[in-house]
Amino acid sequence: MNQVATLIEALPYIQRYKGKTFVVKLGGELVERADALASIAADVTLLDHVGVHIVVVHGGGPQADKLSTQLGLEPVHIEGRRITDDAALEVTKMVFAGKINLEVVSAMRARGLRVVGLSGVAGDIIRATRRPPRSMTDPATGAVREVDFGHVGDVRSVDTSLLRLLAANGYVPVVACLAGDGEGHVLNINADTVAAAIAVDLQAEKLMLLSNVPGLLRDPKDPGSLIRTLASDDARQMLAAGTVGGGMGPKLTAVLGAIDGGVPRAHLLDGVAPNSLLLEVFSKQGTGTMVAKADEVAHYRRLIGEPDGAVS
Repeated sequence: MNQVATLIEALPYIQRYKGKTFVVKLGGELVERADALASIAADVTLLDHVGVHIVVVHGGGPQADKLSTQLGLEPVHIEGRRITDDAALEVTKMVFAGKINLEVVSAMRARGLRVVGLSGVAGDIIRATRRPPRSMTDPATGAVREVDFGHVGDVRSVDTSLLRLLAANGYVPVVACLAGDGEGHVLNINADTVAAAIAVDLQAEKLMLLSNVPGLLRDPKDPGSLIRTLASDDARQMLAAGTVGGGMGPKLTAVLGAIDGGVPRAHLLDGVAPNSLLLEVFSKQGTGTMVAKADEVAHYRRLIGEPDGAVS
C-alpha cells in the first residue's frame, strides 16, 4: 500500500513536469562513486521516460586534481575556483571532455538512455571570454592580492539550439564544462555556472546541482543544519555577508543567476543519497535546499505546512 501511495503522490508531479526541461549538474566527486553515478543515471532515466527533458552538465575537479598530481603539477584553487595555467588547461581538456564525459555517458547508456557527450565548445553552446585578473581578499588573513585565473572563462553568450535539437529527437545531452572564445581557444568554466547559463537559455523548469553534501548548511560541519528553503534575496545577503564559504559560494552564485534569469526553482541536492532527484521531483516534502524567489518559497512552505520566515 505504501508503494501505491507513493505512486499516487507522484502523479500530479508527473503531469506537471511532462514536456518540461530540467538541467542536472553532477560534481566530479559523484562520478568517482560508482554507486552514486548508477543511482543518478537511474533517476535521470525514469525522468526521461515520464517525459521530462534532461540536460546533464558535469564537472571533474577531483579527477583533474588527481591527474595533475600524478603529472607532478600542483592544483591551485582560490575560493572554490581552479587556477588554469597552460598545463592545467591540458589536464582539464583530457579529464572533462574525455574521461569524465565518457564515464557519465556510459553509466546512462547502461540504463538504456540515448545519450550524447558534448562540451560547451560544441555547437557554440557556451562562448566565453578569458577572465581578466581580479583583486581577491584572503578570508583567513584579509590580505588583498591580484589573481590571474589563467585559461578560465566567463560566459559571454549561450546558444542551446543544439541541445534543443537533441532533446527533440529523444537524446539526453551530457555537457562538459569547457567553452570556446570564438577564436580557437578553449576555456575552463565552473560547471555550476555553465549549468545555470544553459538552464536560463533553455527556460528550464528546474536547475538541480548535485554534490556530496546534503545542501546548503548553516554549519558546514553539521549535516543536521540543512536550510531546506531559501529566498533568493536572503541567499544574496548570505553571500554578501561572507557566510557561505568554499565551493558552496560559486554554487549559490550560479543558482542566483538562474533564478534572476527566469528559472522558477533551483535545488542543491545530495547526489550520494539514493534517488535524491526522484525524491525532490515526485514528493511534496522534496529534499536538499530549494532556492527561489520569495513568493515561490512562501507558496512551497504553505504547501508543506511550514511557518513562513527568512530561512527555514
